[in-house]
Amino acid sequence: MRAEDIDKLVSVGRPEIAPDGSFAVFATSRPDLTANRGVGQLWRVDLPDAAPRRITRGVADAAPRLSPDGGRIGFLRADAKDRPQLFVMDAGGGEPVQATDAPLGVSEFAWAPDGRSLAFVARIPEKGRYGTVEGLDASAEAPRHITGIRWHANGLGYLADRPAQLFVVEAPDPGAEPCYEPAPAVHPEGAELPERTVIPAEPRQLTDGPASYAGIVFSADGTEVIAAVDEIESERRDLRTRVVAVTVDGSGERELLGREARLSVSGLHVAADGTLALLAFDAGEHGIDFVAPGVALWVVEPGGPRRLTDAETIDLGEVGSHLDDDGDDFLVQDRTRGRVRLLRVSRSGGVTEVLGGDVEVVGHATSAGRTVAALAAPDSFGELVLVEGGGRRRVLTAFGETLRAAGIVAPRELTVTGRDGHPVHGWIARPAGDGPFPVILQIHGGPYAAYGVHVFDETQVLVDAGYAVVYCNPRGSAGYGREHGRTIRQRMGTVDFHDVVDFLEGAIAADPALDGSRVGVQGGSYGGYLTAWVIAHDHRFAGAIVERGFLDPVSFQGTSDIGSFFGDEYVGTDPTAIAAQSPMAVVGQVRTPTFVVHSELDFRCPLEQATRYYLALKRNGVDAELLVFPGEDHELTRGGRPRHRVERFRAILDWWQRRLPATA
Repeated sequence: MRAEDIDKLVSVGRPEIAPDGSFAVFATSRPDLTANRGVGQLWRVDLPDAAPRRITRGVADAAPRLSPDGGRIGFLRADAKDRPQLFVMDAGGGEPVQATDAPLGVSEFAWAPDGRSLAFVARIPEKGRYGTVEGLDASAEAPRHITGIRWHANGLGYLADRPAQLFVVEAPDPGAEPCYEPAPAVHPEGAELPERTVIPAEPRQLTDGPASYAGIVFSADGTEVIAAVDEIESERRDLRTRVVAVTVDGSGERELLGREARLSVSGLHVAADGTLALLAFDAGEHGIDFVAPGVALWVVEPGGPRRLTDAETIDLGEVGSHLDDDGDDFLVQDRTRGRVRLLRVSRSGGVTEVLGGDVEVVGHATSAGRTVAALAAPDSFGELVLVEGGGRRRVLTAFGETLRAAGIVAPRELTVTGRDGHPVHGWIARPAGDGPFPVILQIHGGPYAAYGVHVFDETQVLVDAGYAVVYCNPRGSAGYGREHGRTIRQRMGTVDFHDVVDFLEGAIAADPALDGSRVGVQGGSYGGYLTAWVIAHDHRFAGAIVERGFLDPVSFQGTSDIGSFFGDEYVGTDPTAIAAQSPMAVVGQVRTPTFVVHSELDFRCPLEQATRYYLALKRNGVDAELLVFPGEDHELTRGGRPRHRVERFRAILDWWQRRLPATA
């Protein structure tokens, strides 16, 4: 796989299945180099084995949700101003009808149980901001008066002046006669103006004020919309979530879950019998205990929330994880040892595996005895499968074919025993042949994240260029139990450093095609942190790439969107302890040629982390270069503009070819 092949990375989103199990709908997305953006459409597949067919032709169609009777599909589509709006179409296909015209777009929605209306979430801008006054540039807006502990978020920007509010709107009928607005007879210049389509029904706003709402679901009787509330704290960060039920008639709201429950909620679901289920973790007495959080399945009962899964061994916190009900049971996604499996959980806490193996499940749906799942695999970035008995699966799509044709390698799985006896689990990916191949140690972000079995463009592009890539999940990573993830709490740069170096040495010893005399190291985010830490303490590397790194915990506190709590939990608050875990504090020990890569609008690990680290390297006489991407944020490598992603790959390959030459 080469850099330009990223347009073959077709991912499959969370599917929906008809109430009678007769068909499923889903969205695909992929980077498009020509459009220089992510593109996607909706698909339908008639079960059990019909060929999938594309049912929309929009540029960016996403998040399909079937109406309760299965006859219509609600979904998000980018409008002419590139704002995601809610559309509704017939489930069999046809022209969709636009249901919203939100000034900053719609982020999520849910069908009412009777199918007559939809609830949605949309950010409402403060008057005079974000284009609400035509011709008023952002630089000419009024100053922002900030009194809270948070003010911005990566990928979004300022928060307080555009809270996310709840709305309801009547569900449009895709077969009804279009609505038109009378146009003026004559344009000022004399040309006639065409008529334009208008929104069939005006949405009704249910909430107001500074709080934001997310994770919306309807109550079983349809009289309330249930949502998690995000309130900007005035003094200190608090990850504990309030869950409220807002009446559809606008008469008020009631609290279903208060902060005294100590739960940080990431997912809500109402079962057929009205039971409210949650994906959540215990954020502790002070509300910021998030290191290896142990996201579990909970049900809310009259006496309070009750946990159904073991937070120490089952991890339901993978990005995109959600839950569904199947009779009295629930389906959830558990990440373990680089895989994400689908589990069935009973209300008594019994757990059985529904779908496992070498897959990473990213979404699922079940109805009428049929279950479908969206997943990634070692040879495909995304497919839809029908789950059959005994954990077997029938692949319904073939999106991985073009990627396989481009050329991908199958990594070799390996477990290395570290210096203290701890097993370090990871993979080796290398070109075919006897080598010897120069070796690049790759380090993931997080820290509480993990490399997995799915095809990974970062690795494949390096292998195509002639490099062997070794990558592992050191202590601090997800998928090996909560204790494994919490090991580095206020001990960053200790056992995690040992694990990645031990795995590198073990991989070189296990494969004679790897040239241990020619090695490099690279990583992003926490991987950037650990790369910077490695090169300050180990000088064997011919070069390093430090990307979007967490490099100075002190300045991170006042610049990052998570700075109010992340560092306190991971490196502590004692200045001496912080310095003992800070790459910036040991930058003077670095001798390795270093390429620092960052994005201009990264609010997670802000640009100053990179520029200060780069300048310190230069002042110390280290061979260093800096690459800054305009208009990109912390998600450049996963969701950035496709041309920037290709340019990044080219810059990385150029760096390695100069510092660690390889033969493609």
